[in-house]
Amino acid sequence: MRAVLDANVLISALLSRTGAPARLLLAWQEGRFELIVSPGLLAELGRALAYPKLCRLIPASDAEAFVAWLSRSAVLARDPGGPPPIRSADPGDDYLLSLAADQHAVLVSGDGHLLALAGDFPIRTPAGFLSLVADSTP
Repeated sequence: MRAVLDANVLISALLSRTGAPARLLLAWQEGRFELIVSPGLLAELGRALAYPKLCRLIPASDAEAFVAWLSRSAVLARDPGGPPPIRSADPGDDYLLSLAADQHAVLVSGDGHLLALAGDFPIRTPAGFLSLVADSTP
């Protein structure tokens, strides 16, 4: 199984080491799914981690190390150039839909605009996706 984790999920994994997003990263490290990232997703993550609100919680050195770790450890896919198969109410999220579709991956997000599309596209909450991969054989 392949998955694209939205930047909000990745940031949540850093903020709470015991929540579903952090457990998803552990499941990925155990080989329970392939984590797909792209230059655009890594750039969004880097920008978000530089917000003053997050800088107070996550030291810049930890944020940079996290992005670097993902870029060398996850499957690095190209940013798709075409339109998404379905559009989000937030156009800024469309690249995630394109990436997940292009990579035949589940999109994992806590974003309400994306989760509203779950009936039409493979989108799961972090807890929902964790339940899918928790029992899978690495």
